[in-house]
Amino acid sequence: MCKEIAASIATCQQQFVGYWGDGQPGILADNRSILCDLERRSAANNWKIINYSGRDLASISFSASGLPPEDIWLKIDVDRLILGRQSFGRMALYWLQIEDVIWFASRLQLLLPLMEKSPVNLAAVYGYSCFSYVPTPLTPIEGLMAVAAGTEVSWQCDRDGNLTHTLRAANLGWYEQPTQINNERVAVNQLQQLLVDTIECQIADIQGETVGVFLSGGLDSSIVAALLVRAGVKVRAYTLDFGNVGVPEYPYAEQVAEWLQIPLVKVDASPRQIDLALIATIQALDLPFGDGVTVPLFLLNRAASREVKVVFNGEGGDQLFAGWTNKPLIAASIYQAAHPDPHASFVDRYLRTFHRLWGYEAQIFQPEVFAKIQDIKPQDWLESALDTTQSQSLMHHLRRASLMLKGAQNIQPRATNLAIAHGLQVRSPFCDRALTQWTFQVAGELYLQGACEKYILKKAVEDWLPPEIVWRQKRGMGVPLTTWCLNEWWYSIGRWLNPGILQAEGIWKSDLAAKVALGELGGGIQGRRIGETLWLLISWELWREHVLGENMGDRSLSHPFWVPHGIWRRLRHKD
Repeated sequence: MCKEIAASIATCQQQFVGYWGDGQPGILADNRSILCDLERRSAANNWKIINYSGRDLASISFSASGLPPEDIWLKIDVDRLILGRQSFGRMALYWLQIEDVIWFASRLQLLLPLMEKSPVNLAAVYGYSCFSYVPTPLTPIEGLMAVAAGTEVSWQCDRDGNLTHTLRAANLGWYEQPTQINNERVAVNQLQQLLVDTIECQIADIQGETVGVFLSGGLDSSIVAALLVRAGVKVRAYTLDFGNVGVPEYPYAEQVAEWLQIPLVKVDASPRQIDLALIATIQALDLPFGDGVTVPLFLLNRAASREVKVVFNGEGGDQLFAGWTNKPLIAASIYQAAHPDPHASFVDRYLRTFHRLWGYEAQIFQPEVFAKIQDIKPQDWLESALDTTQSQSLMHHLRRASLMLKGAQNIQPRATNLAIAHGLQVRSPFCDRALTQWTFQVAGELYLQGACEKYILKKAVEDWLPPEIVWRQKRGMGVPLTTWCLNEWWYSIGRWLNPGILQAEGIWKSDLAAKVALGELGGGIQGRRIGETLWLLISWELWREHVLGENMGDRSLSHPFWVPHGIWRRLRHKD
């Protein structure tokens, strides 16, 4: 029963933790020590505390960039609490209800001490296996929830003193406009101006200091660097060096830096450096993210934090301008129209674009877990993003889904968490509401012409960058995970994914890592997918150990990874 509302909020830079609910000592008795500890830590860390006891409206908001608009916000009234999150999903927001008290925080780890137990949410594990991130509003912990991007969660005490909560959309705005721009020249002119306006807003507080740019040599990050230079900002670029493995991307970054005449710092992302930064990355990310770019991005942020306070990235460009994942879906849709298959839905085809473990459930989960997830449909987590009522054009349909799923639930929050962990303000010019809403006014054929994706963006910037950068085919960050997993990290995989520990954990089958490494899990887990899948599993196991603080058991248990991969593979085939 909500008899008396009380709230306490402690904030530090871009993080906060607090509670709202019944202020009666009897209700909060179990949490008093945690609240006192919160207040002690806030004093030690120079955090600002906002105490509220039902007199005035309290409102606080946070922005990862340090500039408007806000990324997350909370509002506290005498009988209502509102937690909201911006549509791009750049910052995370979590909540937990204990009796009549709502605890909330910008980091999941700040709420874990409140829980006597931290039971793993099997639905979240299943979602993670399908997407490489935990789909909101779930978190990996039972009872601990996330506010989904573009939504507000509101709690209120009714006349009888009961605490209820409601969910509503917070002005998402990603939907197809009725009037579409078909004229290429008009679209190019408008887009160029929007890009300039966006960067002007994001450098409003830059007073002569140098800013960092994460420069992969791809189109999006190169555009951001070019815009900053054209605006007269001092820029220092940072790019990753994976060594001689695979196809190096840093030569393209060097070409852009030379064209723009800006200094470029190459950051060592060798297996040794990745290994050394692995645990710190897992802790900084807060949630498990099973994408191999996370540790390299951690290294970029660490290098930049030694020299600048503000970093810019090109995140969001692929989602906004119909990047690399759209062509297979468009081709599949055309084929489906000509050759209907009642067993192959569009949602199923979209699920496959994540290239993770959906469809392999019986092979990866232990029988008890497999039985418990039978009624869970991963398609349900895509339903809102793939809502066909929001757009008639397939291109807008795909772009909206990519913004809400791969952008807001994966790419943006991990980029922000890694920057905040290093005390950096992170600015993503493609996460701009005016620019995003404009893209839904542009006809689909201006995004994809023949095999050329992001066509209208390339046309708008073709005079700003070298033509080889503008018109080269999208590759993505080429983290050589399979090579590293089967060579430098081979023995470590035996520790990280020890069969005895997997068996005792009770989620994954004990021989899963071995099957993945041999390419025996299935036809879709071959080549680069082997390393990506092993990394997904590694990230989960290390998250449980270093964020949840679980004792994962004796890693000296026997496992097949003591023998070098090449010898082990020959022995297996000989058998």
